[in-house]
Amino acid sequence: MSELSFEQMLEESLKTIRNGEVVEGTVIDVKEDEIILNIGYKADGILTKSEYSNDANVDLTTVVNVGDKMEVKVLKVNDGEGQVLLTYKRLAAEKGNKRLEEAFENQEVLKAKVVQVLNGGLSVVVDEARVFIPASLVSDSYEKDLSKYADTEIEFVITEFNPRRRRIIGDRKQLLVAQKAQLQKELFERIQVGDVVDGVVKNVTDFGAFIDLGGADGLLHISEMSWGRVENPKKVFTVGETVTVLIKEINGDKIALSLKFEDQNPWITAADKYAVGNIVEGVIARMTDFGAFVELEAGVDALLHVSQISREHVEKPSDVLKVGQQIEAKVVDFNGEDRKISLSMKALEPEMEAPQEEYTEE
Repeated sequence: MSELSFEQMLEESLKTIRNGEVVEGTVIDVKEDEIILNIGYKADGILTKSEYSNDANVDLTTVVNVGDKMEVKVLKVNDGEGQVLLTYKRLAAEKGNKRLEEAFENQEVLKAKVVQVLNGGLSVVVDEARVFIPASLVSDSYEKDLSKYADTEIEFVITEFNPRRRRIIGDRKQLLVAQKAQLQKELFERIQVGDVVDGVVKNVTDFGAFIDLGGADGLLHISEMSWGRVENPKKVFTVGETVTVLIKEINGDKIALSLKFEDQNPWITAADKYAVGNIVEGVIARMTDFGAFVELEAGVDALLHVSQISREHVEKPSDVLKVGQQIEAKVVDFNGEDRKISLSMKALEPEMEAPQEEYTEE
Protein backbone atom coordinates (compact mmCIF):
# COMPACT_ATOMS: atom_id res chain seq x y z
CA MET A 1 0.00 0.00 0.00
CA SER A 2 1.55 3.26 -1.05
CA GLU A 3 1.91 6.09 1.35
CA LEU A 4 -0.28 9.17 0.91
CA SER A 5 1.43 12.42 0.06
CA PHE A 6 1.26 15.33 2.49
CA GLU A 7 -1.09 17.17 0.15
CA GLN A 8 -3.41 14.15 -0.05
CA MET A 9 -3.48 13.77 3.72
CA LEU A 10 -4.17 17.45 4.16
CA GLU A 11 -7.00 17.30 1.62
CA GLU A 12 -8.56 14.30 3.32
CA SER A 13 -8.38 16.07 6.69
CA LEU A 14 -10.43 18.94 5.30
CA LYS A 15 -14.20 18.69 5.13
CA THR A 16 -16.15 18.49 1.92
CA ILE A 17 -18.86 21.05 1.14
CA ARG A 18 -21.74 21.30 -1.25
CA ASN A 19 -23.66 24.12 -2.88
CA GLY A 20 -26.39 25.36 -0.56
CA GLU A 21 -24.65 24.11 2.59
CA VAL A 22 -24.47 26.35 5.66
CA VAL A 23 -20.96 26.60 7.10
CA GLU A 24 -19.16 28.59 9.75
CA GLY A 25 -16.07 30.57 8.83
CA THR A 26 -13.50 32.82 10.41
CA VAL A 27 -12.65 36.18 8.87
CA ILE A 28 -8.99 36.19 7.81
CA ASP A 29 -9.11 39.36 5.71
CA VAL A 30 -11.60 42.16 5.11
CA LYS A 31 -11.63 44.83 2.45
CA GLU A 32 -14.13 47.57 1.70
CA ASP A 33 -16.04 45.36 -0.73
CA GLU A 34 -14.92 41.80 0.08
CA ILE A 35 -14.48 39.44 3.02
CA ILE A 36 -12.18 36.37 2.98
CA LEU A 37 -13.13 33.53 5.32
CA ASN A 38 -11.43 30.31 6.38
CA ILE A 39 -14.23 27.76 6.19
CA GLY A 40 -12.13 24.65 6.94
CA TYR A 41 -12.01 23.75 3.27
CA LYS A 42 -9.12 23.43 0.87
CA ALA A 43 -10.05 26.84 -0.55
CA ASP A 44 -11.00 30.06 1.22
CA GLY A 45 -14.46 31.45 0.96
CA ILE A 46 -15.19 34.77 -0.71
CA LEU A 47 -18.05 36.96 0.52
CA THR A 48 -18.67 40.00 -1.68
CA LYS A 49 -20.38 43.18 -0.52
CA SER A 50 -23.44 42.44 -2.67
CA GLU A 51 -23.80 39.06 -0.94
CA TYR A 52 -23.26 40.50 2.50
CA SER A 53 -26.04 43.09 2.49
CA ASN A 54 -28.71 44.79 0.38
CA ASP A 55 -27.18 48.09 1.39
CA ALA A 56 -25.02 49.16 -1.55
CA ASN A 57 -23.31 51.84 0.54
CA VAL A 58 -22.03 49.56 3.28
CA ASP A 59 -18.27 49.58 3.94
CA LEU A 60 -17.40 46.03 5.02
CA THR A 61 -14.37 47.18 7.04
CA THR A 62 -16.75 49.00 9.40
CA VAL A 63 -18.98 45.99 10.13
CA VAL A 64 -16.59 43.01 10.19
CA ASN A 65 -13.19 42.44 11.84
CA VAL A 66 -10.46 39.86 11.30
CA GLY A 67 -11.09 36.99 13.68
CA ASP A 68 -14.88 37.33 13.62
CA LYS A 69 -16.82 34.12 13.13
CA MET A 70 -19.67 34.14 10.61
CA GLU A 71 -22.31 31.67 9.54
CA VAL A 72 -22.64 31.72 5.75
CA LYS A 73 -24.15 29.72 2.93
CA VAL A 74 -22.24 28.22 0.00
CA LEU A 75 -23.31 29.59 -3.38
CA LYS A 76 -20.65 27.88 -5.52
CA VAL A 77 -18.00 25.42 -4.36
CA ASN A 78 -15.78 26.54 -7.24
CA ASP A 79 -16.19 29.91 -8.85
CA GLY A 80 -13.85 28.90 -11.71
CA GLU A 81 -10.79 30.23 -9.94
CA GLY A 82 -10.74 27.68 -7.16
CA GLN A 83 -12.50 29.87 -4.64
CA VAL A 84 -15.77 29.26 -2.79
CA LEU A 85 -18.47 31.86 -3.30
CA LEU A 86 -20.46 32.56 -0.13
CA THR A 87 -23.55 34.51 0.82
CA TYR A 88 -24.50 36.01 4.14
CA LYS A 89 -27.57 38.03 3.18
CA ARG A 90 -29.44 35.09 1.61
CA LEU A 91 -28.96 32.98 4.71
CA ALA A 92 -30.08 35.92 6.81
CA ALA A 93 -33.08 36.38 4.51
CA GLU A 94 -34.05 32.72 4.98
CA LYS A 95 -33.91 33.21 8.73
CA GLY A 96 -35.78 36.47 8.29
CA ASN A 97 -38.49 34.68 6.29
CA LYS A 98 -38.87 32.20 9.11
CA ARG A 99 -39.17 35.11 11.52
CA LEU A 100 -41.79 36.75 9.29
CA GLU A 101 -43.73 33.51 8.96
CA GLU A 102 -43.97 33.25 12.74
CA ALA A 103 -45.01 36.90 12.97
CA PHE A 104 -47.65 36.30 10.27
CA GLU A 105 -49.10 33.31 12.10
CA ASN A 106 -49.11 35.10 15.46
CA GLN A 107 -50.18 38.50 14.09
CA GLU A 108 -47.18 39.97 15.87
CA VAL A 109 -46.46 43.69 15.56
CA LEU A 110 -43.05 44.19 13.95
CA LYS A 111 -40.86 47.25 13.82
CA ALA A 112 -38.38 47.88 11.03
CA LYS A 113 -36.60 50.63 9.14
CA VAL A 114 -37.85 51.85 5.77
CA VAL A 115 -35.02 51.14 3.32
CA GLN A 116 -36.74 52.26 0.14
CA VAL A 117 -39.63 54.53 -0.84
CA LEU A 118 -41.31 53.26 -4.00
CA ASN A 119 -44.05 54.67 -6.20
CA GLY A 120 -46.50 52.13 -4.85
CA GLY A 121 -45.45 51.95 -1.23
CA LEU A 122 -42.59 51.29 1.19
CA SER A 123 -39.98 48.58 1.46
CA VAL A 124 -38.70 47.50 4.89
CA VAL A 125 -36.19 44.83 5.86
CA VAL A 126 -36.49 42.36 8.73
CA ASP A 127 -33.32 40.29 9.17
CA GLU A 128 -32.48 40.82 5.49
CA ALA A 129 -35.97 39.70 4.43
CA ARG A 130 -37.90 42.33 2.53
CA VAL A 131 -41.47 43.31 3.32
CA PHE A 132 -43.56 45.49 1.00
CA ILE A 133 -46.13 47.85 2.48
CA PRO A 134 -48.49 49.17 -0.25
CA ALA A 135 -49.26 52.89 -0.19
CA SER A 136 -52.88 52.11 0.67
CA LEU A 137 -51.74 50.32 3.83
CA VAL A 138 -49.16 52.86 5.00
CA SER A 139 -51.61 55.20 6.72
CA ASP A 140 -55.28 55.44 7.65
CA SER A 141 -55.58 58.51 5.42
CA TYR A 142 -54.44 59.22 1.87
CA GLU A 143 -50.83 60.35 1.62
CA LYS A 144 -49.61 61.59 -1.72
CA ASP A 145 -45.95 61.86 -0.71
CA LEU A 146 -44.41 58.93 1.15
CA SER A 147 -40.88 60.35 1.16
CA LYS A 148 -41.23 61.45 4.79
CA TYR A 149 -41.01 57.78 5.80
CA ALA A 150 -37.54 57.29 4.29
CA ASP A 151 -35.04 55.94 6.86
CA THR A 152 -37.66 55.97 9.63
CA GLU A 153 -38.75 53.02 11.77
CA ILE A 154 -42.38 52.00 11.47
CA GLU A 155 -44.60 49.37 13.05
CA PHE A 156 -46.69 46.95 10.98
CA VAL A 157 -48.15 43.46 10.84
CA ILE A 158 -47.74 40.82 8.14
CA THR A 159 -51.04 40.26 6.34
CA GLU A 160 -49.78 38.10 3.45
CA PHE A 161 -46.86 35.68 3.50
CA ASN A 162 -45.79 33.93 0.29
CA PRO A 163 -41.99 33.90 0.01
CA ARG A 164 -42.03 31.57 -3.02
CA ARG A 165 -43.77 34.27 -5.02
CA ARG A 166 -41.68 36.88 -3.22
CA ARG A 167 -44.88 38.34 -1.87
CA ILE A 168 -44.66 39.38 1.77
CA ILE A 169 -47.12 42.19 2.52
CA GLY A 170 -47.10 44.44 5.58
CA ASP A 171 -49.94 46.57 6.92
CA ARG A 172 -49.44 49.67 9.05
CA LYS A 173 -52.93 51.07 8.50
CA GLN A 174 -54.78 48.56 10.68
CA LEU A 175 -52.54 49.41 13.63
CA LEU A 176 -53.32 53.10 13.26
CA VAL A 177 -57.05 52.40 12.92
CA ALA A 178 -57.04 50.25 16.06
CA GLN A 179 -55.00 52.81 17.95
CA LYS A 180 -57.36 55.63 16.97
CA ALA A 181 -60.40 53.55 17.89
CA GLN A 182 -58.97 53.01 21.36
CA LEU A 183 -58.10 56.69 21.75
CA GLN A 184 -61.59 57.65 20.55
CA LYS A 185 -63.20 55.30 23.06
CA GLU A 186 -61.10 56.77 25.88
CA LEU A 187 -61.88 60.33 24.75
CA PHE A 188 -65.67 59.85 24.69
CA GLU A 189 -65.52 58.22 28.11
CA ARG A 190 -63.67 61.27 29.41
CA ILE A 191 -65.46 64.28 27.92
CA GLN A 192 -68.94 65.73 28.28
CA VAL A 193 -70.84 68.80 27.08
CA GLY A 194 -69.59 71.92 28.82
CA ASP A 195 -66.00 70.73 29.22
CA VAL A 196 -63.17 73.05 28.21
CA VAL A 197 -60.38 71.12 26.48
CA ASP A 198 -57.22 71.73 24.48
CA GLY A 199 -56.90 70.59 20.88
CA VAL A 200 -54.72 71.02 17.82
CA VAL A 201 -55.97 72.59 14.58
CA LYS A 202 -55.94 69.79 12.01
CA ASN A 203 -57.62 71.44 9.03
CA VAL A 204 -59.20 74.81 8.21
CA THR A 205 -62.02 75.28 5.70
CA ASP A 206 -64.25 78.16 4.63
CA PHE A 207 -66.97 77.01 7.03
CA GLY A 208 -64.89 76.13 10.07
CA ALA A 209 -61.91 74.35 11.59
CA PHE A 210 -61.41 70.71 12.54
CA ILE A 211 -59.72 70.32 15.91
CA ASP A 212 -57.89 67.14 16.91
CA LEU A 213 -58.89 66.40 20.51
CA GLY A 214 -56.64 63.37 20.83
CA GLY A 215 -58.83 60.50 19.66
CA ALA A 216 -61.44 62.31 17.58
CA ASP A 217 -61.86 65.54 15.66
CA GLY A 218 -64.33 68.21 16.68
CA LEU A 219 -65.82 70.84 14.36
CA LEU A 220 -65.45 74.47 15.32
CA HIS A 221 -68.00 76.09 13.02
CA ILE A 222 -67.36 79.62 11.76
CA SER A 223 -70.40 80.82 13.72
CA GLU A 224 -68.82 79.55 16.95
CA MET A 225 -65.37 81.04 16.49
CA SER A 226 -66.12 84.35 18.15
CA TRP A 227 -68.90 86.37 19.74
CA GLY A 228 -68.26 88.67 16.80
CA ARG A 229 -68.13 87.94 13.09
CA VAL A 230 -65.39 85.88 11.44
CA GLU A 231 -65.19 86.43 7.70
CA ASN A 232 -62.44 83.91 6.89
CA PRO A 233 -61.39 81.11 9.29
CA LYS A 234 -58.10 80.71 7.40
CA LYS A 235 -57.07 84.18 8.56
CA VAL A 236 -57.77 83.27 12.18
CA PHE A 237 -56.38 79.74 12.57
CA THR A 238 -53.20 77.96 11.51
CA VAL A 239 -52.85 74.20 11.11
CA GLY A 240 -50.83 72.84 14.01
CA GLU A 241 -51.64 75.52 16.57
CA THR A 242 -53.11 74.62 19.96
CA VAL A 243 -56.49 76.07 20.91
CA THR A 244 -58.66 75.88 24.02
CA VAL A 245 -62.27 75.11 23.09
CA LEU A 246 -65.63 74.45 24.69
CA ILE A 247 -67.48 71.22 23.97
CA LYS A 248 -70.87 72.49 22.88
CA GLU A 249 -72.54 69.28 21.72
CA ILE A 250 -71.85 65.55 21.39
CA ASN A 251 -74.00 63.67 18.88
CA GLY A 252 -72.87 60.08 18.37
CA ASP A 253 -69.28 60.33 17.20
CA LYS A 254 -69.65 63.99 16.18
CA ILE A 255 -68.38 66.75 18.45
CA ALA A 256 -69.40 70.40 18.03
CA LEU A 257 -67.00 72.94 19.53
CA SER A 258 -67.21 76.61 20.40
CA LEU A 259 -65.02 79.54 21.39
CA LYS A 260 -68.01 81.51 22.65
CA PHE A 261 -67.37 81.14 26.37
CA GLU A 262 -70.35 82.36 28.39
CA ASP A 263 -68.26 84.42 30.82
CA GLN A 264 -67.04 86.40 27.79
CA ASN A 265 -70.53 86.99 26.40
CA PRO A 266 -70.66 90.74 25.62
CA TRP A 267 -74.44 90.81 26.26
CA ILE A 268 -73.80 90.20 29.97
CA THR A 269 -72.82 93.87 30.40
CA ALA A 270 -74.68 95.26 27.37
CA ALA A 271 -77.65 96.58 29.39
CA ASP A 272 -75.40 99.05 31.22
CA LYS A 273 -73.19 99.95 28.26
CA TYR A 274 -76.04 100.48 25.84
CA ALA A 275 -78.84 101.78 28.01
CA VAL A 276 -81.40 104.02 26.31
CA GLY A 277 -80.00 107.53 26.13
CA ASN A 278 -76.35 106.53 26.06
CA ILE A 279 -74.22 107.94 23.28
CA VAL A 280 -72.07 105.22 21.72
CA GLU A 281 -69.55 104.69 18.93
CA GLY A 282 -69.58 101.89 16.40
CA VAL A 283 -68.55 100.79 12.93
CA ILE A 284 -70.87 100.23 9.98
CA ALA A 285 -70.74 96.46 9.44
CA ARG A 286 -73.29 96.00 6.65
CA MET A 287 -76.16 97.82 5.01
CA THR A 288 -79.63 97.13 3.64
CA ASP A 289 -82.19 99.37 1.98
CA PHE A 290 -83.96 99.93 5.32
CA GLY A 291 -80.92 100.69 7.44
CA ALA A 292 -77.37 99.98 8.52
CA PHE A 293 -76.12 97.48 11.09
CA VAL A 294 -73.56 98.94 13.41
CA GLU A 295 -71.03 96.81 15.31
CA LEU A 296 -70.69 98.31 18.78
CA GLU A 297 -68.27 95.58 19.88
CA ALA A 298 -67.56 91.99 18.89
CA GLY A 299 -70.87 90.18 19.19
CA VAL A 300 -73.08 93.23 19.68
CA ASP A 301 -74.74 94.81 16.65
CA ALA A 302 -77.35 97.54 16.56
CA LEU A 303 -79.74 98.77 13.88
CA LEU A 304 -79.54 102.28 12.58
CA HIS A 305 -82.80 102.66 10.66
CA VAL A 306 -82.71 104.77 7.52
CA SER A 307 -85.17 107.17 9.14
CA GLN A 308 -82.72 107.71 12.02
CA ILE A 309 -79.65 108.57 9.98
CA SER A 310 -80.33 112.25 9.54
CA ARG A 311 -83.01 114.88 10.01
CA GLU A 312 -82.68 115.44 6.31
CA HIS A 313 -84.33 112.91 4.04
CA VAL A 314 -82.14 109.89 3.21
CA GLU A 315 -83.31 107.61 0.41
CA LYS A 316 -81.04 104.69 1.31
CA PRO A 317 -78.16 104.29 3.81
CA SER A 318 -75.49 103.79 1.16
CA ASP A 319 -76.14 107.33 -0.06
CA VAL A 320 -74.53 108.80 3.07
CA LEU A 321 -72.72 105.92 4.82
CA LYS A 322 -70.18 103.25 3.87
CA VAL A 323 -69.09 99.93 5.38
CA GLY A 324 -66.18 100.39 7.80
CA GLN A 325 -67.14 103.97 8.64
CA GLN A 326 -67.07 104.85 12.33
CA ILE A 327 -70.10 106.72 13.62
CA GLU A 328 -71.49 108.17 16.83
CA ALA A 329 -75.15 107.63 17.70
CA LYS A 330 -77.65 107.62 20.55
CA VAL A 331 -79.31 104.46 21.88
CA VAL A 332 -83.07 104.88 21.45
CA ASP A 333 -84.17 101.33 22.25
CA PHE A 334 -82.65 98.33 24.08
CA ASN A 335 -84.16 94.81 24.16
CA GLY A 336 -81.83 92.47 26.04
CA GLU A 337 -84.10 89.45 25.71
CA ASP A 338 -84.15 89.57 21.92
CA ARG A 339 -80.67 91.15 21.82
CA LYS A 340 -81.82 94.08 19.75
CA ILE A 341 -80.55 97.64 19.99
CA SER A 342 -81.77 100.62 17.98
CA LEU A 343 -79.66 103.70 17.32
CA SER A 344 -80.23 107.20 16.05
CA MET A 345 -77.76 109.61 14.54
CA LYS A 346 -80.57 112.02 13.95
CA ALA A 347 -81.07 112.41 17.69
CA LEU A 348 -77.63 113.96 17.99
CA GLU A 349 -78.27 116.59 15.33
CA PRO A 350 -79.58 119.97 16.46
CA GLU A 351 -83.23 120.50 15.71
CA MET A 352 -83.87 122.51 12.61
CA GLU A 353 -85.58 125.83 13.24
CA ALA A 354 -88.89 126.21 11.46
CA PRO A 355 -88.60 128.79 8.64
CA GLN A 356 -90.23 132.15 9.56
CA GLU A 357 -92.73 133.62 7.21
CA GLU A 358 -91.93 137.14 5.98
CA TYR A 359 -94.67 139.78 6.14
CA THR A 360 -94.62 142.93 4.07
CA GLU A 361 -96.52 146.01 4.92
CA GLU A 362 -99.28 146.83 2.59
